[in-house]
Amino acid sequence: MAVSLPTTLRLSSAPDEIQHPHIKFSEWKFKLFRVRSFEKAPEEAQKEKASSEGKPCLERSPVALDEPVGQNPVLTQGALKPHPKFSKKFHADGKSNDKAIHQARLRHFCRICGNPFKSNGHNRRYPVHGPVDAKTQSLFRKKEKRVTSWPDLIARVFRIDVKADVDSIHPTEFCHNCWLIMHKKFSSAHCQVYFPRYVTVEWHPHTPSCDICLTAHRGLKRKRHQPNAQLSKKLKTVFNHARRDRRKRAQARVSSKEAMKTISNCSKIHLSTKLLAVDFPAHFVKSISCQICEHILADPVETSCKHLFCRICILRCLKVMGSYCPSCRYPCFPPDLESPVKSFLSILNSLVVKCPADECNEEVSLEKYNHHVSSHRESKETLVHINKGGRPRQHLLSLTRRAQKHRLRELKVQVKEFADKEEGGDVKSVCLTLFLLALRARNEHRQADELEAIMQGRGSGLQPAVCLAIRVNTFLSCSQYHKMYRTVKAITGRQIFQPLHALRNAEKVLLPGYHPFEWQPPLKNVSSRTDVGIIDGLSGLASSVDEYPVDTIAKRFRYDSALVSALMDMEEDILEGMRSQELEDYLNGPFTVVVKESCDGMGDVSEKHGSGPAVPEKAVRFSFTVMRITIEHGSQSVKVFEEAKPNSELCCKPLCLMLADESDHETLTAILSPLIAEREAMKSSELMLEMGGILRTFKFIFRGTGYDEKLVREVEGLEASGSVYICTLCDATRLEASQNLVFHSITRSHAENLERYEVWRSNPYHESVEELRDRVKGVSAKPFIETVPSIDALHCDIGNAAEFYKIFQLEIGEVYKNPNASKEERKRWQATLDKHLRKRMNLKPIMRMNGNFARKLMTQETVDAVCELIPSEERHEALRELMDLYLKMKPVWRSSCPAKECPESLCQYSFNSQRFAELLSTKFKYRYEGKITNYFHKTLAHVPEIIERDGSIGAWASEGNESGNKLFRRFRKMNARQSKCYEMEDVLKHHWLYTSKYLQKFMNAHNALKSSGFTMNEKETLGDPLGIEDSLESQDSMEF
Repeated sequence: MAVSLPTTLRLSSAPDEIQHPHIKFSEWKFKLFRVRSFEKAPEEAQKEKASSEGKPCLERSPVALDEPVGQNPVLTQGALKPHPKFSKKFHADGKSNDKAIHQARLRHFCRICGNPFKSNGHNRRYPVHGPVDAKTQSLFRKKEKRVTSWPDLIARVFRIDVKADVDSIHPTEFCHNCWLIMHKKFSSAHCQVYFPRYVTVEWHPHTPSCDICLTAHRGLKRKRHQPNAQLSKKLKTVFNHARRDRRKRAQARVSSKEAMKTISNCSKIHLSTKLLAVDFPAHFVKSISCQICEHILADPVETSCKHLFCRICILRCLKVMGSYCPSCRYPCFPPDLESPVKSFLSILNSLVVKCPADECNEEVSLEKYNHHVSSHRESKETLVHINKGGRPRQHLLSLTRRAQKHRLRELKVQVKEFADKEEGGDVKSVCLTLFLLALRARNEHRQADELEAIMQGRGSGLQPAVCLAIRVNTFLSCSQYHKMYRTVKAITGRQIFQPLHALRNAEKVLLPGYHPFEWQPPLKNVSSRTDVGIIDGLSGLASSVDEYPVDTIAKRFRYDSALVSALMDMEEDILEGMRSQELEDYLNGPFTVVVKESCDGMGDVSEKHGSGPAVPEKAVRFSFTVMRITIEHGSQSVKVFEEAKPNSELCCKPLCLMLADESDHETLTAILSPLIAEREAMKSSELMLEMGGILRTFKFIFRGTGYDEKLVREVEGLEASGSVYICTLCDATRLEASQNLVFHSITRSHAENLERYEVWRSNPYHESVEELRDRVKGVSAKPFIETVPSIDALHCDIGNAAEFYKIFQLEIGEVYKNPNASKEERKRWQATLDKHLRKRMNLKPIMRMNGNFARKLMTQETVDAVCELIPSEERHEALRELMDLYLKMKPVWRSSCPAKECPESLCQYSFNSQRFAELLSTKFKYRYEGKITNYFHKTLAHVPEIIERDGSIGAWASEGNESGNKLFRRFRKMNARQSKCYEMEDVLKHHWLYTSKYLQKFMNAHNALKSSGFTMNEKETLGDPLGIEDSLESQDSMEF
C-alpha cells in the first residue's frame, strides 16, 4: 500500500489541550471514512489514486499512519466520495487549525535568540515567565543581588520586555545557550558562550506567509516523493517511532489527568455534568466544565492563557504540580487568576440541573440550586452545596464574632455533646487538644510546644522584651542565645527564655518604621511612607549589576522615622514629666524637641573574620540625642523632659553607619546629604504623632555641636587644622591669637561660610590667591552641614593635655635657657619623662594622646612628679600655678550645667583665663611667642561666650558618640557575618536597641533586685537548678 506525506502531518504535534474542537471532529470523520474506504476494490483504489494525484485527499491523514506498513487489506466496496458539506466545513476551520499549529510550532523555538531547540535528550529549556531556577538563585545570593523572576533578568541582560508576551505570538521558553549568557553576565567564571544574533528576534502574529509555518511546509515538500508500492526501511522506522511516541504521550496525558483528578478530590463539593437537564453538545459541555475535574464549573476562574477551572481545583494543582496551566503548561500563578466575563457567568448560572435527591424530580437553575438543596435538610443524603462564583466565601477569621458563632453552631453542639459524654463537660480541654493535634499534624511543633506548656500550667516564662534586653545588653549572638535557650529548657523543663522568633517580633515595635505618623505640611522630597526601616546609605545613587555593590558601604534609618521611634520610646517619660509639672495628659502641644547631632570617625574597625568585597575598614557614625522637650502652656514654655546623662552612650542613638574614611569628602557628602535634606525639611514642618491615645504636635530644633575640630572643618568647608586661620569660631589668625590671647568673639556661621565659598568660587573682585584667601578667611570648599559654633569638651581636654605633655618635656630640657636643642636631645627628654611617669604615676607611654591618659596626666600629682626632674624652683612654681589655673577652669567646660555644679569656677573664669594667658606670654614665652594652639585659643577666648549662649559646653559635646565606638566593635563581633551588608544592618539594629529606654528599664529593675539582695524562695530555687540569675550576672552587661 502506497503512503504519501501530506501537509497536515504536523497536526499531531500540537497537544490535545490546545487543539481546536473541530480538529477532533475532523479526525473522527477521517477515521470513519478510512474504515469505509478499506472496503473499496483494488482496481478502483488504483484508479482513484491516479486521478487524485496532486490534490488534497481525505484518506491522506495522520490517522492512516496507525496501520502497519506493508499490509494490503482486501477492499471490496466502492470508494466513498467526500461530502460537499464536510469539505466546506473543513476549509472554514482552516484558519483556526493554522493558528493552533502555529502556536504548537512556536514552542520549539527560543524566545530570545529564535533558534530551534535541539532534538537530543540533553536539551534544557527554561520558562520565560516565573521564578528563576535554584542554581541562578544561589548565584544571586552570593553576589547579594535581588532578582527573583526570569522577566526581570531577561530585561536587564537582553533589554527585552517579556511581561507583555502573548502565547499565540511569542514562544514561552528560552534555550540553554541564552541561560549561559545570563549566567556568565553575573558570575566571574570563564565560560565560552556567544549570542547567535546581533539583534533580538521580533515575533509577529500568524499570517499565510508566516516564516515558521512556511519553513515547515517547504521542508515537507522537499522530502515528498512519488508513492511507491513499498516504503523504505528508514521511513518505516520513523513511522514506528512516531506511533510509539504518540502512544506514550496519550498514556502520559491519561495518567496526568487522573493524577489531577486525585489532587482536586472535589467529587463531593462539585456537580457532575450528568446532572444537566438538557442534552447539550459535547463541545458546549466541555466549555462549561472544569478541565481538571470535568465537573460543572464552581466559582470559575480564568488563567492568563484563557483556560477555565474551578477555583479550588486550580489552586490545589498549582500547589502540588507547579506553577503552570494544567492544560497547556503555560506559566501560571495564583495572582494571575481572574474571574471570567459577566456574560459567561450569567450563561453558567442560567443552566438547568436536576436535583440529586432521590425523591425529588425537580429541575432548577444553577443560580437557585443552593436554595433548593437547603430544603432537603431532613434527608439523610449529603447533597452538594456549590459556590456560584462572584464574591468568594469569607475566611472564618475575617468574620465578626456573631458570624463565627453562626457558622460553627453545629460543630459547637457536637463538641459539647462529646465533652459531656467523654470528658465530664470540659469543652476547653477538648478544643485545645484538637488545636494541638492540628498543629502537630502540620509540623508546627514550635507553636504546639508553647500551647502544650500553657495547657500544663508551666506558663511562657519571661516576657520577650525582657529576653531581648538580656540578649542586647550581654552581647549574645544568635547561636549563643539559642544555645542558652535550649539548655535551660532541656534541664529545667520550663520555657523561661523566649525563642528567637519571639524576640524578633518584640524588636519590631522598638525599631524605626513601626509607628504611623504624619507631617504638616508634608516634607519636601521625602516619601510619605511611615513603614521605612533600615535603608541603604547610598539609596539615591544609581547602581549597576555589573559593578561593585554600593549598598554595603552604609546603612541608615530615615531621619524622621528614627525621631518618631525615639519619641515613642520616651512616651512614658514625657507623660510622667507632664504630670510632674501638673499639666493635663490631654494637652496636644505643640511640643518643642531639641536634638543634638554628633558625627565622628571611629578609626580602624577591621576584624579578622568573614570575607566579602574589599571595603574600607574605617567607619563613621552619625547619631543624635534628644536633649530637651518643652511644651507651650499659656505664654510660657514648660520643660517636660531633659536628658540627665547627655554624654552617655545609652542616649546617643545611631542614625547612620558607614564603612568610609571621614577624610573622604566625596563619600561623606554622598551619604550624609540625604540626611541633611531630611533635617532641613523637618525644620519647617510639624510632626503629628499619636501618643497616649491623643494626636500631638511636635516641632524640632537641631543643633550640630557633637563634631570634633577635624570634622567641623570638613563639613563647613574650612582649611585643615594646620591653617593660618586656627579657629573655627572666629576669623583670627595664629599670629593675632598669640598676641591677643583672651579678647575674641564668635564671628563665624554656616550662612557666612556659604557666602564666602561663593566668593572663593567666583572671585568677583579678580584678586590674587593670597588676597582672595584673606578675604574668605580660610573657606576653601562648599559647606554641606550646618553646625553650631562651639567647643568639643572631650577633644579640648585631649588637645590641652597633649600641649602640657610637650611643656613638661621642654621644662625637663630647660629650653628657656637653650632654645636650639637638637632632635636627639628632645627624644631623650621624652624618654626620661615617660620613664619617670611610669615609675611614679603608673602611666604607660602611648603613641597618641587619648582621653584616659589625658585625665590622669592633668593632675597636681603629675606636676609634682615632673618637678623632680626640673632643678629650678622658679620653674616649679610656674608649672604648679599653670596647672592650678587649668584645673580651676576645666569644670566650666566639662560640666553639664556649670551654673549649678561649679558656680564659683564660672564666676572666676575670666580672671583665671587672663592669668593663664599672662603666664603663657611671660614664663613660657619660648613656646608661645607668635603662635598658639587651637584648643588653648578656644579655651581662653570663647568659653564664657558659649556658656552665656548655651548654658553649657559639656552637655553638647560628642563624648556620647565617642563612647559608642567600643559598642560598634562589640556588636560587630556579636553579629559577625560573611556579608558586610547584613553585618552593618545587624550592628545598626542592635546599637539602636541598646539605646532603647524601654529596654533599659528592664535592666535597671534587674540590677536593682540584685543590688537589694533579692532571693528566690525554695520552690522557685528548686525549679531553677541552673541558677539563671547567677548565669546572667556572669555575662558582660553594660553599666547604668
